[in-house]
Amino acid sequence: MVRLLIFKYPLEMLAETAALWQKETVLEGLRTANFTLFKTIRMYIRYSDRLNSFENLAGNVAAFVPFGILLPWEERRYAVFFRVMANAFVFTLGIELFQLLSGFGAFDVDDILLNCAGAALGWILGRLTALTFGVCGAHDAGC
Repeated sequence: MVRLLIFKYPLEMLAETAALWQKETVLEGLRTANFTLFKTIRMYIRYSDRLNSFENLAGNVAAFVPFGILLPWEERRYAVFFRVMANAFVFTLGIELFQLLSGFGAFDVDDILLNCAGAALGWILGRLTALTFGVCGAHDAGC
C-alpha cells in the first residue's frame, strides 16, 4: 500500500526530492494541499474529458478495498465495521500527512474520503463473502 501510494515515483526522483527537502517544502505542501472536502472529486467530474478522472477516483477507492477485506480476515477484533474504518482513516491520514511534510505527493482530504470508501466497500464484500460462502478469517473460530 505504501509503495503504491507514496513510492510510486522512480527511485532517482525520490532521492532527488529527499535531497532537496527544506522546511519550505512543508510550506509549499500547505499551499498546494486540498483541505476542502469534495473539491478534487468535483474537479475530476467537471473535467472528466480532459483528466484521467476515472483512474484517479476509482484508483483511490480500489487501493483500499483489500484493506477492508484483509484486516478483518487477519484479526477477528477488526471484524467490526467502525474499527476497520477508524484504522483506514488513521492509515490514510498518516500517508497524506507524510506527503504533506515530505514533498512526496500532495495532501488531499478527498483521498482520505475515497480511501475510506474503498475500505468500506472491501469490508462489505468481505462480509458478503463470509456470509454467502462461509469463508472465515484465519483466526476465526466460526463465521
